[in-house]
Amino acid sequence: MPENFSPQIVAFACHYCAYAAADLAGGMRLEYPPAIKIIELPCTGKLDVLYALRAFEDGADGVMVAG
Repeated sequence: MPENFSPQIVAFACHYCAYAAADLAGGMRLEYPPAIKIIELPCTGKLDVLYALRAFEDGADGVMVAG
């Protein structure tokens, strides 16, 4: 694996829990890697597995579901 490898991560985040925490971190000027793409969902319990698989098809190296 190359030394400068930066994995592309797609994070599916619940609006009321994980997305709120990420939004608060942004408000506090905390940084996270730009390779992490956060997608806000009303509830992660309703996440269809096809969305996660589609992220891999579109080039994501990893998928995170946080609720």
